Amino acid sequence: MSDTIDYGNKMHRAMRGLIAEVLEDVGANGLPGEHHFFITFDTRHPDVEMADWLFDRYPSEMTIVVQHWFDNLIVAPDGFQITLNFGDNPEPLAIPFDAIRTFVDPSVEFGLRFESQDDEEEEHEVVELPDVDLAEALELDKSDDPKPKTKADKGETVPAKEAEVVSLDAFRKT
Repeated sequence: MSDTIDYGNKMHRAMRGLIAEVLEDVGANGLPGEHHFFITFDTRHPDVEMADWLFDRYPSEMTIVVQHWFDNLIVAPDGFQITLNFGDNPEPLAIPFDAIRTFVDPSVEFGLRFESQDDEEEEHEVVELPDVDLAEALELDKSDDPKPKTKADKGETVPAKEAEVVSLDAFRKT
């Protein structure tokens, strides 16, 4: 048993489970409303199945659009199969969930991006958190000091900070 929890891989499995659930619903009921998907996947994944001419055209990565016409959408535990139209030529594809790089539904501004552990190109900033003496922090919290310590404590308006996007891969041990 490992001495650490691999949160990154657990999160990726959960997100791929979400994709599987969405695709199962679409396979059973069709696309609701204006929903449609852009799915980018690694064509080099050993379990990807696609026509040779498509692989020749997309030797490393391909983005498919699931919108107006698709057929035979079958979802399995490890991936999905779908037939799409390429220039009036229906072609079956088999795409493992592990090959998916991005899954986007632009109709509701939803997207998932999967980072590969092999990606050496991206630099990740490691954030060092300050050491905190928990006992001391608890003692300060219990103090009878009636003075407000922050603008919020004084009833002043505190400007909202903009959200920051943090890559989970920055915290993954390789």
